[in-house]
Amino acid sequence: MALAVRVVYWNADSYKSKYLQLKKKLEDEFPGCLDICGEGTPQATGFFEVTVAGKLVHSKKRGDGYVDTESKFLRLVAAIKTALAQG
Repeated sequence: MALAVRVVYWNADSYKSKYLQLKKKLEDEFPGCLDICGEGTPQATGFFEVTVAGKLVHSKKRGDGYVDTESKFLRLVAAIKTALAQG
């Protein structure tokens, strides 16, 4: 069964492209293991929130910014590996 990864982002073009880049990178890292869905908010929220198996692991609103560095991406990878190991 695929692990659920959800990304909520402001539905502006720049945010959507960041979501699609992240989705591709995660799918490349974990082929066939993830069910990644994105939800664009209709209002200007500034959101870029990532949950893994229902747990918030990255939040632009909390100050994490975008997933735009290797260290931020590796934090997501670690959270996903932990969730996959827990089954």
